[in-house]
Amino acid sequence: MRALLASLLMILLLGPVWAQQTEGAAPPYDTDMMHLAEVLGALHYLRPLCGAREANRWRDEMQGLIEAEQPSDARRAQLIGSFNRGYASYAQVYRTCTPSAQLASARYLDEGAKLSRDIATRYGSN
Repeated sequence: MRALLASLLMILLLGPVWAQQTEGAAPPYDTDMMHLAEVLGALHYLRPLCGAREANRWRDEMQGLIEAEQPSDARRAQLIGSFNRGYASYAQVYRTCTPSAQLASARYLDEGAKLSRDIATRYGSN
């Protein structure tokens, strides 16, 4: 989990670099960022469901990414939509913590850390 937070912090610090993208054009990391938003939404649902005392942690991480990127209104809506899809996809399936929900949560922690590292590494030097 610490690796994910460190990687998300790197993304937040790189926000000004991303803000320099051409207005209206999707940034080159768009697909990865949308998937990361979905992962954060899934974590926002799954982690508290399985007893993690993180209340709004993943929503706050998403908010931090949005604030760092300073996207257009349309892109902001897309990022929020991805986050909400990640949340809703698990809210429809799990009402209680199950071994499957725990496994999904663990996998999303790993996947989120990898995505954030990849985005920061690949696009942070622009």
